[in-house]
Amino acid sequence: MIKMEGCRLGPVVSKGQYERVVKFVSNARKEGATVLCGGARPGHFKKGYFVEPAIISNVTTSMEIWRDEVFGPVLCVKTFSTEDEAIQLANDSQYGLAGVVLSNDLERCDRVSKAFEAGIVWVNCSQPCFCQAPWGGTKRSGFGRELGEWGLGNYLSVKQVTQYISDEPWGWYKPPSKL
Repeated sequence: MIKMEGCRLGPVVSKGQYERVVKFVSNARKEGATVLCGGARPGHFKKGYFVEPAIISNVTTSMEIWRDEVFGPVLCVKTFSTEDEAIQLANDSQYGLAGVVLSNDLERCDRVSKAFEAGIVWVNCSQPCFCQAPWGGTKRSGFGRELGEWGLGNYLSVKQVTQYISDEPWGWYKPPSKL
């Protein structure tokens, strides 16, 4: 692991993912978005799949960078005028893993977090993970939940076994003769 003073962001998981993230940023630029910073390998890293965090503006909702999950250090900035517009922008996706609401108005935070179509919503923080809490998304961002009691269900195979113990016929079924 390469360490850099003050750095709290490691590399992406693989060469394939590195190339995917860099391509997303490149395609965003080609589609007319503005890459304000980042999106490439930092010059001082020769090894590892490091990507400078990218901030991208002038994004439209039809762009690939807005529509697909990047899974890399990329932030798209889009303005909105109303709370309803912000909710509509957030929910206008086939994905719904997580969302963040930042506001000093806690009633607004509550309203917006309830309106988000996401499996996880962080309010005035980003990405804390608690092993006791469910982890998983909605729509095409996962099936089921991991962690906590909800996650145990993914590892269980439930079976029903019913035994009829009477000698009397039940409906159309005639019990077998006693051996």
